[in-house]
Amino acid sequence: MPMPLNVLTQALLKAAKTAGADAADAMAVQGTSVSIDVRAGALEHAERSEGVDLGLRVFVGQKVANVSASDTSDRTIEEMAVRAVAMAQEAPEDPYAGLADPDQLTQTRNADGLELYDPTPEPTAETLQDDAMQAEAAALAVKGVTQAQGATAAYGARDVYLAASNGFEGGYSRTDRAISCVAIAGSGTQMERDYSGDSRIFQGDLRSAQDIGTEAGMRVLERMDARQPKTGTYPVLFDERISASLIGHMLAAANGAAVARGATWLRDALGEDLLPKGLDVIEDPHRKRAGGSRPFDAEGLPTKMRKIIDNGTLTGWTLDLANARKLDMPSTGNAARGPSSGPSPATWNVALTQGDASRADLIREMGTGLLVTSMIGSTINPNTGDYSRGAAGLWVENGEISYAVNECTIAGNLRDMLRSIVPANDARTHLSRVVPSLLVPGMTLAGS
Repeated sequence: MPMPLNVLTQALLKAAKTAGADAADAMAVQGTSVSIDVRAGALEHAERSEGVDLGLRVFVGQKVANVSASDTSDRTIEEMAVRAVAMAQEAPEDPYAGLADPDQLTQTRNADGLELYDPTPEPTAETLQDDAMQAEAAALAVKGVTQAQGATAAYGARDVYLAASNGFEGGYSRTDRAISCVAIAGSGTQMERDYSGDSRIFQGDLRSAQDIGTEAGMRVLERMDARQPKTGTYPVLFDERISASLIGHMLAAANGAAVARGATWLRDALGEDLLPKGLDVIEDPHRKRAGGSRPFDAEGLPTKMRKIIDNGTLTGWTLDLANARKLDMPSTGNAARGPSSGPSPATWNVALTQGDASRADLIREMGTGLLVTSMIGSTINPNTGDYSRGAAGLWVENGEISYAVNECTIAGNLRDMLRSIVPANDARTHLSRVVPSLLVPGMTLAGS
């Protein structure tokens, strides 16, 4: 029987000290994942994995190194520590490296109250296969769907534990349950495909397999008989399925690691208006049953609610300790890491202020333009914010959806796009990024 995660992390810290480390932190993750794929009404692939991953970060003065392993034996733990210290001794000095001061540490050491773990028993392989087959069957039942590329049902559970020589020690558990389906319609050069899916922490919150399959089938039918739109400048409405990518580009540009390198189009934008007045982007790492929730960050600092955008204005960067020190700012408690890497800044749950209009209202208001439902490729200049992506979706004419479009490119500048967005009110509030459909009044569209 494997040792408890708290025992493993303490063993790593003890081994690091014995090997000559001045300070260290250790991470242990124990996980189980099960995935079932079906196709054409039969099992196509089944996979189950279980294991424990260990990560050790050591400091020798201002030098740092990180090692990882998936073996929990005493010998491996000792070898990890010896190798990590040897690596650190050869590493260049990093004036910004170091653990948190004890007075910076959170007193919260578990995820009680966040509802990140579903105590419902792990579903059997037969249950997962049945879910996947029901989703595929529902997609095929939609008139016009010719085949299903497949359907997947999956389950995962993991325990995370973090300990450090500065006195921090804490951990929590997390589960997830998912179903997805891809439907195909048409044939040859007229073939189209689309998907639907859902992922939740609690199995009881998951949408039904039939609903997911039916939606995949309905979505692919909307894409049939697609054509290229005419080149020009038009309003573009980003469907709720993909609209979070726009806010994601902004969050990536406000990441402290990019800011510290000067490699971002937002490097001088602190205090500037990035979104229209009245819009906020709020990070809340304590939302119940949300994938981005964390009781503490990967350096033992407290996670807390903050407004990244307040009334349209950028208020701060997303920071871990090292990048906060580089910028002479306090950490925002946003360090993320896995066993094989050190901390880096990451956002938790974020939500954009929703609007008053529905997606249908925005379609009527946009007149003639493009409703984007999927995108491929990405050309985004991190220094200027210039944006260009392949897109497909539905053409809107005189406020009504007219026909499907594909093989076009939408382009603009993220700064200009974000300053003019008009949000709908259709965001799914259980997601870690709650972003409604977003209308950008004018973008360059390259088509026929």
